Amino acid sequence: MQLDLNLLTVLDALLTEGSVMGAADRLHLSSPAVSRSLGRIRRLTGDDILVRTGRTMTPTPYAITIRDQVSALLTEAERVLQPRRDLDLPTLDRTFTLRCHDALTAAMAPALLAATIRTAPRVRLRFLTESSGDSDDLRHGRVDLEIGASVPEQPEFRTETIGRDRLVVVTRPGHPYRQGEDLEVFAAQPHVLLSRRGRLTDPVDDLLAERGLRRTVIASVGSTASALRIVAGSDALMIAAEVTCGPLIEAFGLVTAPAPVELPRVPVVAVWHQRYDTEPGHAWLRDRVREVLRTDQRFSDQLLR
Repeated sequence: MQLDLNLLTVLDALLTEGSVMGAADRLHLSSPAVSRSLGRIRRLTGDDILVRTGRTMTPTPYAITIRDQVSALLTEAERVLQPRRDLDLPTLDRTFTLRCHDALTAAMAPALLAATIRTAPRVRLRFLTESSGDSDDLRHGRVDLEIGASVPEQPEFRTETIGRDRLVVVTRPGHPYRQGEDLEVFAAQPHVLLSRRGRLTDPVDDLLAERGLRRTVIASVGSTASALRIVAGSDALMIAAEVTCGPLIEAFGLVTAPAPVELPRVPVVAVWHQRYDTEPGHAWLRDRVREVLRTDQRFSDQLLR
């Protein structure tokens, strides 16, 4: 059965105004148009709805019994088709799940939590580490927002590049490698790679290979903290994002130096599923993440260049 739900609007106007002319004025339609709709309603319901009594029209018993129901249906339809977009942050009770690597969590989480507690005290944030492979967590709503360096190809995902970070050399204090050393000296050092997939090469190796060089990779580690711990207790060095890894680099008492070869900046990309595009709570979360990265002095000085 094919129903024209616009007939509910006409029916509500007829029951409210009690006449075809009054309903037509209310709906900004012509009287013949409302009369045709009334005829369709009568055929669908098998009831006259309004009957003439002298110069006026009177609702039938059936029309009287459904009047409140019709009004309630229209109100509910408006709520569905015109949802409220305002957000009551003090009472918002929700858990948001973010996924990013441990260095970005360490750099961003304190300020993001402070902003959340200040404006939405009943919101909880759950930070997950990056997975070693592709997952459907964003698609199925198990993760609300993913922050990393890659942009998904599927059109169902939305992305925003929040900034770009510079790659630097990280070593322990007193390491024999010094700023300004040539590529041969850099390549000859023992290297630790940061890779959630356990890869033993990355784009740095491609740049060295173009110059006929090959570096010695002694380990591949899945977390930034673990990699930096190795660097802190050995002569190994690693390449890391200067700003996003900054808090952990400082925590381990390590030092940084510019890379001896021009390396592309690493993008910081926020990714979410398209169904959350206009959802107020999710939009608020994205605003807070963007605000943290763009107002924190450590980020604003370097990340947005």
